[in-house]
Amino acid sequence: QVQLVESGGGLVQPGGSLRLSCAASGSILRIFTMGWYRQAPGKQRELVASITTGGRTNYADSVKGRFAISRDNNAKNTVYLQMNSLKFEDTAVYYCNARLQYSSDSEAGYWGQGTQVTVSS
Repeated sequence: QVQLVESGGGLVQPGGSLRLSCAASGSILRIFTMGWYRQAPGKQRELVASITTGGRTNYADSVKGRFAISRDNNAKNTVYLQMNSLKFEDTAVYYCNARLQYSSDSEAGYWGQGTQVTVSS
């Protein structure tokens, strides 16, 4: 069994900051990519940011320069999303995702339960 546990969501004013964390645990041999997605009411889930094992990052255009994704140097199974200069349109449920290998010949993608981020004055 593999679990992704997110934390750090909440209510913040426009221009504020939040930091999301996601820790993967369970039968994990190797994690290839970890990332954050978000889904606002009435919209499709979209990629926010991702990071590979080698540290290569990818960001949605809407968050470039404001958000930063990173992985824990000691615990590679943990990923963070630092969100700065938050805007109303960043309001969504944020989901952690991990593409990982759980046996010698099997890999799959896993999702966390989601954490709400609300930007409101």
